[in-house]
Amino acid sequence: MPPGTGAGVIRNGLSPPFSAFGRARVVRHRIADPRWLLPDLTIAVLSDFHVCAPWVSLATLRRLVGQVNRLGAGLILLPGDFIAERKLPGRVASAAEVIGVLSDLRAPLGVAAVLGNHDWRDCRLSRQSDFARNSVRDALDASPIRHLANAAACLRHGDGVFWLAGLDSQQSRKHLGKHGFEDPEAAFAEVPAGAPVILMAHEPDYFGRGDPRAFLQVSGHTHGGQVNLLGWRPIVPSRYGARYAWGHVQEGGRHLVVSGGIGYSGIPLRVLQPPEITLVTLQCGR
Repeated sequence: MPPGTGAGVIRNGLSPPFSAFGRARVVRHRIADPRWLLPDLTIAVLSDFHVCAPWVSLATLRRLVGQVNRLGAGLILLPGDFIAERKLPGRVASAAEVIGVLSDLRAPLGVAAVLGNHDWRDCRLSRQSDFARNSVRDALDASPIRHLANAAACLRHGDGVFWLAGLDSQQSRKHLGKHGFEDPEAAFAEVPAGAPVILMAHEPDYFGRGDPRAFLQVSGHTHGGQVNLLGWRPIVPSRYGARYAWGHVQEGGRHLVVSGGIGYSGIPLRVLQPPEITLVTLQCGR
């Protein structure tokens, strides 16, 4: 099924495009699944900030935080790429500054994050320490945001619980021809068999492995291709091409939602793929 064509997808065409006022369009997906036996839950997804003025400044980020908080989501997920690509022209912000602003996000079930490939490859501390240290990881670990680096957390919702698992970046060292830092077995190690699981993974490609342990995967990374020509997305950083480029995808009874993200990489240009806040509403699908 092509991205964005899953049953129950709702797109808010009236939402404003990203602008100097720091607003992003809101893209909504509704997923009804029999494995979700808890009350309805709305999850806000913000990905791929690549904070770098004037394209996505800290002031813009603050306005986005306010916009997300006003949406009233029950859980907020940040699937990586907080810092800017080194080649992107502009005034970069430090990881501490970016995470400091995002620490003002509020949701009843909290805010959780994983690192993206640019958080590793474009982090000066990572390059200097041969990936032993990372400024984004340090900033997250010192913040109220839950950092799920190949780990899972049990969250109570209504009268029951579900699990939120997180994978580290699968392409953290791709530019060096090396394997990434993802460890699925560690991520799912504490999750009981049969429990409802949401997986947060920066790159959507993990969905293609067919791992049945999570009924829903939430990802970013692609920026929706950053160029969208009537549904043709010719520039997607994925081994699957445009298969997992954007939106709600259903395969093998599992769900994938790929956010179009906020910022830019390569060139500071988006063509018919505006920055977005992604809202996913989970419902029981009996």
